Amino acid sequence: MSATAETTSPAANPSPTPNPRIPWWTRGDTNAFFGLGFNILVNVLTLTGLMIGVVKIPADDVLGTVLPALGVALILGNVYYTFLARRLAGREGRTDVTALPYGPSVPHMFIVVFVVMLPVYLKTKDAMQAWEAGVAWAFMIGVIVMIGAFVGPYVRKLTPRAAMLGTLAGISLTFIAMRPAGQMWDAAWIGLPVLGIILIGFFTDVRLPGNIPVGLAALLVGTAIGWIGGFMSVPDLTAAVSDIAVGIPDQRFDMLFSGLGHLAPLLGTAIPLGVYNFTEAMSNVESAAAAGDSYNLRSVLLADGAGACIGAAFGSPFPPAVYIGHPGWKDAGGRAGYSLASGLAIGVLCFAGLFGVLEALLPVPAIVPILLYIGLLIGAQAFQAVPRLHAVAVVAAILPNLAQWGSGLIDNALSAAGTTADKVGDAALGNAGLVYSGLTTLGQGAVLVGLILGTIVTFILDKKFHYAAIACGVGAVLSFIGLIHAPEVAWAANPAVALGYLFFGLVCLAYWFLPGARTPVVVDEADVVAGH
Repeated sequence: MSATAETTSPAANPSPTPNPRIPWWTRGDTNAFFGLGFNILVNVLTLTGLMIGVVKIPADDVLGTVLPALGVALILGNVYYTFLARRLAGREGRTDVTALPYGPSVPHMFIVVFVVMLPVYLKTKDAMQAWEAGVAWAFMIGVIVMIGAFVGPYVRKLTPRAAMLGTLAGISLTFIAMRPAGQMWDAAWIGLPVLGIILIGFFTDVRLPGNIPVGLAALLVGTAIGWIGGFMSVPDLTAAVSDIAVGIPDQRFDMLFSGLGHLAPLLGTAIPLGVYNFTEAMSNVESAAAAGDSYNLRSVLLADGAGACIGAAFGSPFPPAVYIGHPGWKDAGGRAGYSLASGLAIGVLCFAGLFGVLEALLPVPAIVPILLYIGLLIGAQAFQAVPRLHAVAVVAAILPNLAQWGSGLIDNALSAAGTTADKVGDAALGNAGLVYSGLTTLGQGAVLVGLILGTIVTFILDKKFHYAAIACGVGAVLSFIGLIHAPEVAWAANPAVALGYLFFGLVCLAYWFLPGARTPVVVDEADVVAGH
């Protein structure tokens, strides 16, 4: 970890000073800007390809309406989070406060395309109707997140840090880090040199000549290697330049209201994913607090929900949200300015229709190592910011996301082969060494499951068996109504798992009455590396 003033760890934050002069830009902001900016860039390129290639929405509509709508939400959101960071810095008398990163939610990108829009398109063969469904779904996600703003702070108070950070680590290691790792090793001669620059630049105090920003240097080196090695194509770049078209955001209330008129079938995914959004945001705020910056959760959730609703009103089916990765950008030296710059830069690219050009200009293996860096850092933080005793709870909270990622890979592989798990059958999958059914059940509602399991294990480790029993009861209720361990919200969605949680709770209660069960456990805070 860098020992420079701009990359000081939260454990060594400078003492507060009255009325500090808060700079609008630092050298560390440049590093964080390139990192977060290219993180969002990859995601916008991905959602653009999904809309055009999967849902068959015309490229003119995607570039002329969807991306400008997303650009509006990103600019407003990042301006707001820059304001929150500067307000926190002024209130606490610090100059090292880092803004929360903000962009289109990665899990929701795939869910809204494959779970919401694609089924509508396949049924109706009408891309416009599918688009309307996605817009209505995104709007409902925003409403649910804003409702969660009044529940989330209380949930955060009751949920152990190990459960929240462990869940976040599970998301980060699987859905944030593993795909970039695969993309890197698919073109290792481009990705690995870039990864080397990022790891050395962000985790050590060795600086590049002339203080060149690490993110910029990594991108330039990777892009140069890609072009020199023939990975990129000049004709593709020329064609992309010829297709540039400026998009002006305009309100699409007609689409939104039309989609809301057919909302009922979408509630089965909108409700649990709205809950997912505010629980993930809760974990991200806790992660920022562990890194030294304590933000008001309600302010964050209201902004996330409003961003989704505003984007939907302009025609975007992709809800933005606070990103995983605040500790990474803080460690890279980012403060408040990087958030504002990232939002403005990506917003301008959305309005100017330049994403086709960037896709043809920048090799993906040169961009994605920054995501792997974030995955490594968040995974490490989950263990560093909790007492050593709670490391077991962190691992327990990681498991559901590993299960969801693994079952998703199986589903995608079977789909590519033209079949499904139901057609293949559990027996055949079991003979191949795949515990598909169990992985699927464990991974459904993975974020909430991680919070439940991490909480139960933390209370058990602390010998608070009565609290563990209560957490088991919550797991039973959520399983019964289908928010976890079930494919959809329904009454008696998974009574077998609900019964398992009830039995688990009875075991915890039984232990509560045994001799020695109420002897307090002394948690040694001295072995917490981060989060002082």
